[in-house]
Amino acid sequence: MRRLPSLFLSHGSPMMALEPSPARDFLAGLGDQLPRPRAILVVSAHHDAAYQGGRATVTASPAPPTIHDFGGFPDELFAMRYPAPGDPALASRVVELLAGHGLAVTADHERGLDHGAWVPLSLIYPHADIPVVQLSIHSNASPEWHFALGQALAPLRDEGVLIVGSGSITHNLRALFSARLPIDAPAPAWVTDFTDWIAERMSAGAIDDVLNCVERAPHGADNHPTPDHILPLFVAMGAGGVPLKAERLHHSVTYGLLAMDVYTFD
Repeated sequence: MRRLPSLFLSHGSPMMALEPSPARDFLAGLGDQLPRPRAILVVSAHHDAAYQGGRATVTASPAPPTIHDFGGFPDELFAMRYPAPGDPALASRVVELLAGHGLAVTADHERGLDHGAWVPLSLIYPHADIPVVQLSIHSNASPEWHFALGQALAPLRDEGVLIVGSGSITHNLRALFSARLPIDAPAPAWVTDFTDWIAERMSAGAIDDVLNCVERAPHGADNHPTPDHILPLFVAMGAGGVPLKAERLHHSVTYGLLAMDVYTFD
């Protein structure tokens, strides 16, 4: 079986499921560019062990429900469903791999797919016919912990599993809601300086710099006042292997402040 890459997706606003944008167009064609996986493991910014009593979990439902974990959006968005099957055997394999690296995680047989998973997947694989499992981040844990998580999961790439980190390369909701910019607004310098720095450090294979981007990159803390949406990037990087071989597949911005970068690691 051909080894699959690992991916990092910026999932942006839930409205990407409905609103035209360059990022939406890119994701709608991404599935045709990838080898078809037998299953997908999504590490989403919206599945956070820090808010679950510190208990890192992997979804193990055979039929995970669609979670509408947002508010204030059109009824059309709440009516959407992504009825992909789950994969309890893959969930068990994830537990096994992480335990082998001293990383504790337990199976959750009830949790479904949050919008960090189903919104981008509804564009990449619209038929919802590939099993999907979600693994939590832990926003109280370090970037290095998340990188190690990805390294532990790397064998899945040889087992037909597509590992996807779903977050956002920039994510400052307070600034976003204050600015209320149109969807096609250009990005200010404090956003582009950060994303350009990330792209350059990725190209240089500078793992330590990227892991510490919030502290080292220009406007790092402005773009990530909380770490949740950058942590899935580190999992995807870890799963991609060392030395770091990263490629930025897509770059655009929605609402001026949400950079929609997509990276592949292989």
